[in-house]
Amino acid sequence: MTVGSQVKSCFSSLKSIEASLETLALQSNEIEASEAFKKAQAIMKEIKQDLDQQVIFLSQEEPQYKQ
Repeated sequence: MTVGSQVKSCFSSLKSIEASLETLALQSNEIEASEAFKKAQAIMKEIKQDLDQQVIFLSQEEPQYKQ
């Protein structure tokens, strides 16, 4: 597995985690828990955006990682 495919796989996992956190926030009956899930979701979104930039960088700078 190339670096590019590993980064893309990680990105997909982060998208799944972000969606799960959103679901948990919506389903939670406790306000504190819901807020914690929303905060974690916001952090995941930031990480996902950073990783997306890394995917773009790898695609542009390292053509051998394209797949």
